[in-house]
Amino acid sequence: MKKLLLAFLAFAGISQTHAQTTINVFSSIVFYDGYAANVSNAVPANTIRLANYRYARKLSDTELNTFQNKIQMNVSIGALCDNYDRIGGVHIAFVPKNQATYTLSDTGVKRFEIGRYITPFMNKNISPTSVPYTYEVDNLYTVFSDLNLRAAYDIYVELDVFGVPYAANTQVAGCANRNDVFAGTLNFVTSNSPSTINTYNNILPLLDSNELNNYNNTDQPGQTVRLVNFNLNQATNNAKFFIITSPHGAGNNGEEYIRRQNFVSLDNAQVLTFTPGGKSCEPYRQYNTQGNGIYGTSVQSTSWWTSWNNWCPGDAVPIRSFTTPTLSAGSHTLKYEVPTAVFYGQDGRIVLSIYMQSTNQILSVKEVSTVDVSIYPNPTADYVNIKSEKKVKNISIYSLDGRKLNETGDSKVDLTPYSSGTYLLDISLEDGTQFKHKVIRK
Repeated sequence: MKKLLLAFLAFAGISQTHAQTTINVFSSIVFYDGYAANVSNAVPANTIRLANYRYARKLSDTELNTFQNKIQMNVSIGALCDNYDRIGGVHIAFVPKNQATYTLSDTGVKRFEIGRYITPFMNKNISPTSVPYTYEVDNLYTVFSDLNLRAAYDIYVELDVFGVPYAANTQVAGCANRNDVFAGTLNFVTSNSPSTINTYNNILPLLDSNELNNYNNTDQPGQTVRLVNFNLNQATNNAKFFIITSPHGAGNNGEEYIRRQNFVSLDNAQVLTFTPGGKSCEPYRQYNTQGNGIYGTSVQSTSWWTSWNNWCPGDAVPIRSFTTPTLSAGSHTLKYEVPTAVFYGQDGRIVLSIYMQSTNQILSVKEVSTVDVSIYPNPTADYVNIKSEKKVKNISIYSLDGRKLNETGDSKVDLTPYSSGTYLLDISLEDGTQFKHKVIRK
């Protein structure tokens, strides 16, 4: 009898561990020409068309309560009348509680990207006509199950893919005069796993699909640099930063086709270095059913692919991360840069998303603020500029040993009187925001 009971308990444990629940968010939802005015076609119940290229649906309390600590996100993009490689993604949006609808430009909505993909060159008349993308997103369990967060915000899932039908209108049979480009399906598959430990209990969205280049969208003129300044009201532990990034621009010598080192630093300490790509795209050849100049007709070697490709049409973009044991209360600066990026002919951009989770028991999304301030150049030979939406009220300059050296009400700080080294700027803005930032004089 004991053996039978043990066997039953073992079976029950296996069942509990592996029993899965599927939460369907979108089913074959149709995307339209991303450059055109929004279509008026009906949308499924409880779904918002934010744009031709993005849809949103609120997760119900029942759905949120269904999530367990193991979560897999499955996205499928089906071919309609776009036969080129396009960028798409999945985002979580925190919308103020009981706000019936919202827009992409709604400043009250906090948003972060949880998955990105590149569509293949697909012809809707040739099988396979859809491509799957899979993501392990166990870290979202503590977001979905946070009752304090849910009391303040409704949690929406957004699915997007920016498609254009113009080539397919003439190149794909049955696509003349059509503006539907792709169809998208998104499911979460969740289960309980004793081996999965979810320790994060707060979320800080930092950047969502932010565009970066070195000619008209940068925090350091002439360089490919994005500075993310954020302020923590309390210290936090085991902060993990999630980064999704991909270079785009397919013209002559475009950044899509040149692999470059990417650098990430936190408070002037380098924390992550990587080069996108580095894998063979042959496994995705089956989805690229439309003839194109990337795959050609013959199989290519791994060394050929890895010599130039930053991503594969038909593949998910990697989610990179780094962890820091502690972050003190106050201001911090995350710096993302691609020093050798060229953007030949001033064409192309890098699309960058960043968010943070940590294990502090007190900090919550409402207690965290971001500070939209650019400080450049850094390092500098002479002057440092502070660019902010809010006017600079006061800047104090300190040596690293705590000596106050000067004070100014200007947004341009003169470091020429001081020797080479590192200095601390104590910056106050007119809205009351105050933070510290290290600068280096060469």
